[in-house]
Amino acid sequence: MSQHLLPCFKAYDIRGRVPDELNPDLARKIGQAFALVYDLKKVVVGRDIRLSSNSLAAALIDGLCDTGCEVLDLGLTGTEEIYHATFSLEGEGVDGGVVVTASHNPADYNGMKFVTRGARPVTGESGLQAMSGMISGGRLPALGEVRGSCQDFDNKKNYVQHLLGYVDVEKLKALKIVVNSGNGCAGAVVDLLEKHLPFTFIKVQHEPDGTFPHGVPNPLLVENREITTRAVREHNADLGIAWDGDFDRCFFWDEHGDFVEGYYIVGLLAKAMLQCEPGAKILYDPRLTWNSQQVINENGGVPVMTRTGHAFIKERMRQENALYGGEMSAHHYFRDFGYCDSGMIPWLLVASMLSVADTTLSSLVSARKAAFPVSGEINRKVGDADAVISVIEKHYATGTKDYTDGLSVEFKDYRFNVRKSNTEPLLRLNVETRGDVELLQEKTRELLSYMR
Repeated sequence: MSQHLLPCFKAYDIRGRVPDELNPDLARKIGQAFALVYDLKKVVVGRDIRLSSNSLAAALIDGLCDTGCEVLDLGLTGTEEIYHATFSLEGEGVDGGVVVTASHNPADYNGMKFVTRGARPVTGESGLQAMSGMISGGRLPALGEVRGSCQDFDNKKNYVQHLLGYVDVEKLKALKIVVNSGNGCAGAVVDLLEKHLPFTFIKVQHEPDGTFPHGVPNPLLVENREITTRAVREHNADLGIAWDGDFDRCFFWDEHGDFVEGYYIVGLLAKAMLQCEPGAKILYDPRLTWNSQQVINENGGVPVMTRTGHAFIKERMRQENALYGGEMSAHHYFRDFGYCDSGMIPWLLVASMLSVADTTLSSLVSARKAAFPVSGEINRKVGDADAVISVIEKHYATGTKDYTDGLSVEFKDYRFNVRKSNTEPLLRLNVETRGDVELLQEKTRELLSYMR
């Protein structure tokens, strides 16, 4: 991306420290630029629970209204609620959406995610660069005399009804489920769903709190998982679920309180979706592949590997008209959800699978974990990432290579992917084998020796 971008403008969104990199004055200009670059007429806006989100959202809305836009203010929302409102209200003239959120970034950060008509993602190349250039270059045009308006708009009933459409409520059993919102935005939606479901919820860190008294919610971090593990075991629950702050990712624990890697959840959800539409295309990312490929093929689907990252996956989902797409990082995409990712649909589907099959989550994933054990994603800071990848490629030259995202190398009994982070100065490593834990450990150690 251009070196002239404002510091808070990233590859897929806006993220920065408040107020140094992102503040209300800039937020107002961002609203103006977003509307002008995309010629928007009607935009939905929401925000997370961060202490700075209200003032940033108010300024953003002012900027949108400056251009004559009509704004529907959804208030406190998760990211996917903006996705849903944008595609479901398209017939009523909505042609854009913004959520003010920094997801799992530190508490003194905030940001924004943007979509246009039909919930299509805005990226650096598709509009963020132009927006930044318009602002930093002082090229915001003189605003018209007609100012837009803003009205509060409650879309949660429609959103919840959409979520319930993915399961047959009559077939659900009275499961006991630990839900950990991390003091983020997920709790309000769980409370609304609770009225329609037979589940008993054990609510952990449930109330939204922008001070993040238990730390910023990011269940991908191992140190953040213990509280959910403990709650599942203490309450003898059937399932544990936790979300990040804006709940576009959800994470699972089985009935023993053991964390389930997102890789195996991709296979479960692929199977669930293919039961509704055999023969459909299913997308998966190249970091770990063997389990996904096998499950998709065995259940009559068409496996399609795609580059990691929500913008790439959403674009490919549309190109392929794919039914479902899954990343091992706990992003799950659904065609009927505007090809967007949801952190609510996955756990509803898993709970439905447990109910209909009258089984446990550990039973559903144990055979898959044994067949394809994984290293888990390992991150390392290195001085020259490209040089390290080049050395690894030469050392494993006899393997079958793929460059869909970073470097993937496959042998008969093991494979690995090493790639640069899109957002941090890190190399990310994933290794899997065909049922051989000792080989997994050996190859993981071996590969890490090159990542110093």
